[in-house]
Amino acid sequence: MTILKVDSVSAGYVPESNILHDLSLELNEGEIVSVIGPNGAGKSTLLKTIFGLLKPKSGKIQLKNEVISGLKPFRIAQKGVSYVPQVNNVFPSLTIQENLEMGAFIRSDDYSDTMEEVYTLFPVLKERKNQKAGQLSGGQRQMVAMGRALMLKPEVLLLDEPSAGLAPIFVSSIFDKIKEINATGVSIIIVEQNAKEALKMSHRGYVLAMGQNVLDDKSDALLANEEVGRLYLGG
Repeated sequence: MTILKVDSVSAGYVPESNILHDLSLELNEGEIVSVIGPNGAGKSTLLKTIFGLLKPKSGKIQLKNEVISGLKPFRIAQKGVSYVPQVNNVFPSLTIQENLEMGAFIRSDDYSDTMEEVYTLFPVLKERKNQKAGQLSGGQRQMVAMGRALMLKPEVLLLDEPSAGLAPIFVSSIFDKIKEINATGVSIIIVEQNAKEALKMSHRGYVLAMGQNVLDDKSDALLANEEVGRLYLGG
């Protein structure tokens, strides 16, 4: 079943120019979908548009058959979508515990069980829960950002370059955690420059260029595609 559908969306940051051009994408329940492509292809813009940080100029975005394009980000979050941006994704002056509590700001119920689930997924965060996020390594900050997003118990998780700037040892760890999150039933769209590794853990992938979807297929097929390999996967 399709949980999220981007239908012929065009969007941009200024009135006279678009970054996305008539772009379409689907995410099915339980999937990891990777979005790859060169810098400037519109990958991060796509996630911002899905999450309501940009309003589509045309087209629509649906979550479980409900149109969400044009809604404010907090409304989209209330409907079950969480977003982890590439940069500035933690509150550095707050502790890990406080960052996670901020992730539950729109919840009115008891979220203590969710907190424990996040700490089980990221044990290192529990060990350091009283440490300020600004004192953590890049990989640990990324875990805090992902953990905070999970505090809303999302059905859809949007990840923008989760491995960017991380040491190799943290890259593999972050990808392992993404697979664990997906195994709990969360559907994931991941934008990633480390395209080969992202496709390896994904079910399907989309290749963007100049704000348009130029190719989409099962991840295995994209990994085996010689042109995709030459242009986007380093040969």
